[in-house]
Amino acid sequence: MMKFADLIDQNVEELAALDTLDAGKLFSMGKAVDIPSSADTLRYYAGAADKIHGDVLKMSREFHAYTLHEPIGVVGHIIPWNFPTTMFFLKVSPALAAGCTMIVKPAEQTPLSALYYAHLAKLAGIPDGVLNVVTGFGPTAGAAICSHMDIDAVSFTGSTEVGRIVMKAAAESNLKVVSLELGGKSPLIIFDDADVDMAAQLALIGILYNKGEICVASSRVYVQEGIYDKLVKKLVEKAKAWVVGDPFDPKVQQGPQVDKEQFEKILTYIEHGKREGATLLTGGKPLALGGKGYYVEPTIFAEVKEDMLIAKDEIFGPVLALAKFKTIDEAIKRANSTRYGLAAGIVTKDLNVANTVSRSLRAGTIWINCYFAFGNDCPFGGYKMSGFGRDSGLEALHKYLQVKSVVTPLYNSPWL
Repeated sequence: MMKFADLIDQNVEELAALDTLDAGKLFSMGKAVDIPSSADTLRYYAGAADKIHGDVLKMSREFHAYTLHEPIGVVGHIIPWNFPTTMFFLKVSPALAAGCTMIVKPAEQTPLSALYYAHLAKLAGIPDGVLNVVTGFGPTAGAAICSHMDIDAVSFTGSTEVGRIVMKAAAESNLKVVSLELGGKSPLIIFDDADVDMAAQLALIGILYNKGEICVASSRVYVQEGIYDKLVKKLVEKAKAWVVGDPFDPKVQQGPQVDKEQFEKILTYIEHGKREGATLLTGGKPLALGGKGYYVEPTIFAEVKEDMLIAKDEIFGPVLALAKFKTIDEAIKRANSTRYGLAAGIVTKDLNVANTVSRSLRAGTIWINCYFAFGNDCPFGGYKMSGFGRDSGLEALHKYLQVKSVVTPLYNSPWL
């Protein structure tokens, strides 16, 4: 695993280029963040591989007992297109450390880096048959993994709709263990005492990072009425200055959406927002850069109500829904009024407010005065229809392990 990580570091340029070509991701971010951090993920779990152990149990009868943590077996990883490298190693690294063999099905939109990683794994000395990459479409290759009788667990990241299909296939086959990281409609709550510049920057990055194609995008921003006007003005200014263009250009901040289907889906939601009565503050149109490319302007809607589609559905694009609130209770109620529960953000200088709100929000990750603060040692996953199971941290390692109890009788023991 350490050798695998070293090989990734030696091939950063090629790997970042593959993800940019496939997904429209920023080449500069791939080189600086996605690829190096994935090598770090491998190293983190490599360090955990020899620290897997069970417990010695004190039985109430004349028995000696202990637990073993054994590899769960063959794992199917079905990963999404928005972070091809990051998601590959969030799944593969803990499963390798646990001693599992695996089949990885990358998204059909973004298979190239996964195939390159399979090549590097072989060069690193990972035995044949341990890490297998199978390209294909969800209804064929993905369905085969979910329904296969010899696959013991499946870990899926993607939409809630497909997550249901994965669960159903697992249930109807061999009742394989399922872990799901699904959609999100994450709220960012900004209180009156917040630093307006910092809050506006967090809100902007929260929705525009990776062109909004991120499951924890802060797509719903609730601003307390005392600073609402000032913050909205700052946010619109920043959005208008955001640079959209060729993802290989180091000056560009936002590349094209992943494909035509996603591009058209985003534009359809923008039209829904206009029709349902939300106020369009900026953006709202495709960008024709040289007459080609699936580019969408950074888009901000204000006066968004909870029953509007742009407030309810995961758009997966650079579209922000803004709303004003008065009290903490109102903010909590509105933030929780979603079928999702993946992440949330709070911006305040008041520790009591931060504590109250963070304990009241039904979401798997709460960021206070920060956003996208991920780490290898910090578990990540959802509440409600955002799924169950955790990636990152030691929780991710344990989901690829089975607990076995071993019991032997004790004869003539002087103590129990």
